[in-house]
Amino acid sequence: METILLPTDFSETAKNAGRYAMQLAKQMGAKKIVIYHSYEIPVTIDPLVPGIQMLDVASLKADSEKGLENFRVSLMAFASGITIEVFNEYGALSEGLDEVCARVNAGLVVMGITGGGALEEKLIGSNAISVAKHTSVPVIIVPPTVQFTRIEEIMLTSDFDKDDRSVPVQLVKKMVAETRARLFVFNIDKEAAENESADTNRKQTEEYVLHALLEELNPEFHFSQNTNFVEAVNDFVSEYQIDLIITIPKKHGFFGSLFSESHTKKLAFHSHVPLMVIHQ
Repeated sequence: METILLPTDFSETAKNAGRYAMQLAKQMGAKKIVIYHSYEIPVTIDPLVPGIQMLDVASLKADSEKGLENFRVSLMAFASGITIEVFNEYGALSEGLDEVCARVNAGLVVMGITGGGALEEKLIGSNAISVAKHTSVPVIIVPPTVQFTRIEEIMLTSDFDKDDRSVPVQLVKKMVAETRARLFVFNIDKEAAENESADTNRKQTEEYVLHALLEELNPEFHFSQNTNFVEAVNDFVSEYQIDLIITIPKKHGFFGSLFSESHTKKLAFHSHVPLMVIHQ
């Protein structure tokens, strides 16, 4: 991993994600953090004034540059050999982020998640959710109160069919290799969970193609019968002291999509640890 892209809106949540990214970069051996800010003209309609009021683009750009420099300076205390660069442009955050990653050679995006109210979560969501949905580069979403802990235990949430070969295992392997973490594969499977025989569970695990694809990582496979997905994941995180969750949303099936009612979105808002979204 050479470069991590850090989108920011200069909020406290974004600053917390920035501190997390800096320390993650050290663990993964990344050489550079690029702080990125996209700005748009906010449009407001004043009922007392006909027409649309717009701010000057040049002023927005100047404010963006000032904010980026202040943010860069605030992260310098965590740099320790890591180069910090800044980059801003006009446009929507989620649109064209793949192009930004390509321009700065970023292999990972790290950002915080905003929001929190039930209505906001359901109807509005977060920039982080939008970025994770539209960006092909892996995205780590950092909860607002989570501080960095060295990644030693990684949990891969799986609902894949036994013969599914579409799992992007190379990205999973890369993350495990760069953090040198232990890998757990977690699946909600009522039939498997209800069977208390360790030998039977082991045999069923070996029937999954995913077992063969990840075999060199020597992962532990676990099954849960708790159909409340977020609760099941958080319980597992607590029991096994997980430091990072990896999820691979599918267009159909258990995870659904990254829209408002998806498991991935719910987990992003309610996870106790950072969530890494990888696309197939």
